[in-house]
Amino acid sequence: MTFPEKLNKAVARNNSLLCIGLDPDQDKLPAGVRTRDNPVLYFNQQIIDATADLVCAYKPNFAFFGSLGEAGWPTLKATLEHIPASIPVILDAKVGDIGSTAEHYARMFLDELGADALTVNPYMGQDAVEPFLKRREKGIFLLCLTSNKGADDFEKQHLEDGPLYQRVARKAREWSPAGNCGLVVGATQPEAIQDIRALVPDRPLLVPGVGAQGGDLETAVASGQDACGGGILINASRAVLYAAADANFAAAARQVADQLRQQINACRTSSD
Repeated sequence: MTFPEKLNKAVARNNSLLCIGLDPDQDKLPAGVRTRDNPVLYFNQQIIDATADLVCAYKPNFAFFGSLGEAGWPTLKATLEHIPASIPVILDAKVGDIGSTAEHYARMFLDELGADALTVNPYMGQDAVEPFLKRREKGIFLLCLTSNKGADDFEKQHLEDGPLYQRVARKAREWSPAGNCGLVVGATQPEAIQDIRALVPDRPLLVPGVGAQGGDLETAVASGQDACGGGILINASRAVLYAAADANFAAAARQVADQLRQQINACRTSSD
């Protein structure tokens, strides 16, 4: 099954465009969790168990696992193994390097770890992205227009054919005739989401930045959804993971996730 097929099935099954980012910060874990043998893994498992019927995908952020040192890789692997096989996993690593190195990143995250999709930095061009794209059954999300203030430094700079982020969107379409290449577009960039959707009408958009970063949910969904009311993954991390700091953290995470799912669906053209 290809990534788009798996994603579409999860969207339909759970009637959801919500993607939960698994960014487990040890300093923010509930006190009772920190006494566990592997607190990060336990925390992730509880969040997954509480929300698996509410999401279309999970997005583990590699940095939060890599910072654990030698425990990081087995914790990440065990986290992915706990996610139901029917729900796609987007590994957020934002990798980007020369082709030979990119091939090893692809082997590490897509082949060995088994992620369904990966975030990739396109700055070094097509040959650096091709090792990921050639795995046609996997999904790739190119950084296009990110949610941070620094997006102004490069991503919004104008070239002869428009701002750089628009060129990235056109390249995503050009480089992946198989349709396995989507884009990361921050919810804090409402003026550009609609333009990007027009350039890639049939590609998935991964949209972080709603909630703690200040992105407007209604605008993001209305501007980024495709013609069928889908094609967009609204990512939420901190708002869900740290909804409560006590023993009821998983139940609180479920409540916030369900509220977000319903709010997203209320903004869709169609959520049937």
